[in-house]
Amino acid sequence: MITKDSIETAYSFLHQKQRIYVHSTLDWQKDDIEMAIAGYVDGMSHELYDYICGGRADFLRNHRRFQEDITKAVEILEKMLY
Repeated sequence: MITKDSIETAYSFLHQKQRIYVHSTLDWQKDDIEMAIAGYVDGMSHELYDYICGGRADFLRNHRRFQEDITKAVEILEKMLY
């Protein structure tokens, strides 16, 4: 069961990191954000992750697709809040 609290928490964390990531010009900062997000997803609700990942096991864990993935995750979570 996906709780509203888990959605709100995930949204807050990912939204904050996404905003920093898209405006950052520092590669080390982007790498740190990617690692923080990967760690977060490892511990988040499995049901929620399954819902937002669209069947991709490397969702939010793939360096090449990270910006696209985090943007999509934030959009999905935002829709789930309303």
